[in-house]
Amino acid sequence: MAGNGSFASKSVPRHVARGLVGFGSVVAAFALIPMFGWWSLLLIPVGVLALRGCPACWVIGLIETVSRGRLQRECVDGVCRLR
Repeated sequence: MAGNGSFASKSVPRHVARGLVGFGSVVAAFALIPMFGWWSLLLIPVGVLALRGCPACWVIGLIETVSRGRLQRECVDGVCRLR
C-alpha cells in the first residue's frame, strides 16, 4: 500500500503494469506445470508481490487510481459523502 493508506498507484499505466505482472505470473505458474513441473509454482510469489498480496485490493487500487482527483470525500458533522 502507498504511504497514505491508499491502494492507488502514482499512475494508471504503472498500476496496470503491476496487474499484468501479477496476474500473468499467477496464471503462468499453473499453466506451466506440465512443462516445468512444480518449479513453475515459484512464479506465484512474484505475482503476489506485484499485486501487493491481494487481487481484490489491486482492483480497488485501479479504481482509486483512475478516479484520483475526480472524487472527493467531504465530512460534515460526522457524516461523510463523496462529491
